[in-house]
Amino acid sequence: MGYKVVVVGATGNVGREMLNILAEREFPIKELAVLASRRSLGTEVSFGETTYKTQDLDTFDFSGWDIALFAVGSEATKKYAPKAAATGCVVIDNSSLYRYDPEIPLIVPEVNPDAIEMYSNKNIIANPNCSTAQMVVALKPLHDRAKIKRVVVSTYQSVSGSGKDAIDELWNQTKGMYVPGQEVAPKVYPKQIAFNVIPHIDVFLDSGDTKEEWKMIAETKKIVDKSIKVTATCVRVPVFVGHSESINIEFEDFLDEDEAREILRTAPGILLVDKREDGGYVTPVECVGEFATFISRVRQDVTIENGLNLWCVSDNLRKGAALNAVQIAELLGRRVLKKG
Repeated sequence: MGYKVVVVGATGNVGREMLNILAEREFPIKELAVLASRRSLGTEVSFGETTYKTQDLDTFDFSGWDIALFAVGSEATKKYAPKAAATGCVVIDNSSLYRYDPEIPLIVPEVNPDAIEMYSNKNIIANPNCSTAQMVVALKPLHDRAKIKRVVVSTYQSVSGSGKDAIDELWNQTKGMYVPGQEVAPKVYPKQIAFNVIPHIDVFLDSGDTKEEWKMIAETKKIVDKSIKVTATCVRVPVFVGHSESINIEFEDFLDEDEAREILRTAPGILLVDKREDGGYVTPVECVGEFATFISRVRQDVTIENGLNLWCVSDNLRKGAALNAVQIAELLGRRVLKKG
């Protein structure tokens, strides 16, 4: 037994990570197809010990396939995801295209697994934004205990969230700082990213927020609770992989920091590392390649009546994208398809 699985966008950072995680977690695969655009046609990708050549997304027939993990942009998803879904293949989409459609579930399995039942509306399931995914894993168990009123979050997001060109830009700018005449002008970002931070992710909206900040607000409400007020400042930092977040939470009821630690210590998907000593916390470098969302620096906020602060770190290519998509596939298999 097993599933016939398609990975769409298999040559990109997230597509390759999906293949790695499917292999690591021993997802029950009966047959695998890896797809890419024509410019990447024939590129080889690895799945465990096996190498696959990419097939042409434009001509691929999704009929008879069970699950398609999409790791391509919104434009390609808009064209091909409905075609796949129409054949009966369930699409798990990593782009932002379907996240805000009320008929399509937006799922973080540790947070709102019951939403999987909505998949049949359009045969499509949305994967949340990377910065939202790790935050809601931390918020949900605390919300269940004390009900969250308001969240103030500042993110410190790695360049891998912008793709390979951004990784290359950081690397080349960093090298260029040490070689006179080899400076690299910004192309991916509006300003230099090496040795700098940029308080700007995605486009600016009329409100003054960026779209990344708006996404965190809208997605948290859809995934956790529409009554939660969220305000965000999203910042790009010169880190290759791993997003960090400083989260301030205001609750309806008092929640002691020690109880909060116990809740987080036993919550699914979380690893608590919170020692009040030098190095007693997790940084992005340490979270790379890990499945967990790491929580540190849990402490009372004495400036408000029922407040907590915490530090949240996760591998954005994993929990923020590929891992969450594979976890959705696992949930789909357990709850609905049941071929595994």
